[in-house]
Amino acid sequence: MTTLIAILHVLISLFIIGVVLLQSGKGAEMGASFGSGGSQSVFGAGGGGNFMTKLTTAAAIIFMLTSLTLAYLSGHMPASSIMSGKQAQKPAPASPVKPMPAAPAAPVSPVK
Repeated sequence: MTTLIAILHVLISLFIIGVVLLQSGKGAEMGASFGSGGSQSVFGAGGGGNFMTKLTTAAAIIFMLTSLTLAYLSGHMPASSIMSGKQAQKPAPASPVKPMPAAPAAPVSPVK
């Protein structure tokens, strides 16, 4: 299931890249504002969206849904371990503690 959603996610992302590159930019009407034509609006709303705009919106919604689904599934995967199925081994016994050597009874005076 996760693999299928990941493949769909990659395909949708490539599709969005292609659709966005095919669209003309909003700056294409910028020349009209400097006297080369009669433009309705430069940066404002240009009426209803055309087919490419609606296609981009639908692809973006699918992309976001697959992103959220993959994030949810990755957080709820069961924890796996390379040691699964093997019995726990007992830890090695600790080495015996060696006693500290006894300190000298009287301090040694320096040689003159």
